[in-house]
Amino acid sequence: MAEEQATPPAAPQMRVLGQYIRDMSFENIVSQKGAAPDVQPDVQVQVNLDAKKRPQENQYESAIKLNVTSKAKDGDTVLFVLEIDYVGMFHIENVPDEQMHPFLLIECPRMIFPFLRRVVSDITRDGGFPPLNLENIDFVSLYRNEIARRQKEAEPSETVN
Repeated sequence: MAEEQATPPAAPQMRVLGQYIRDMSFENIVSQKGAAPDVQPDVQVQVNLDAKKRPQENQYESAIKLNVTSKAKDGDTVLFVLEIDYVGMFHIENVPDEQMHPFLLIECPRMIFPFLRRVVSDITRDGGFPPLNLENIDFVSLYRNEIARRQKEAEPSETVN
């Protein structure tokens, strides 16, 4: 008897089709006030992720949205504000539907993050500040925290009589 061999599932495939800045704003607030940016900065970075299916078959977008605020450590003086929406377009095949959401919000941002890091560094340097070198972002933790936050919001609140 011939044994039937199960064919292994095809390996996931991902190809970066392109990447671009969808929206960006950089405000050098300290220069607008006529002051010199010679203070020690305290930089706060907020990260949001978004993803969606494109009209073409097997094509998706994944976006990293950063909101960076730099304030003087010795006060509330805002030095600069940077908002950027950086998008990668991907061709993805052989990823099961139940794994597509985490794939789009973990693996895809991981692929485009080094390019976003370079853009942020150049913008802050060209804006008159030392280049801001972003730390690596743990997209897995970011994804898990967002899922946990959504589940907590979805839970019905208990009422006390």
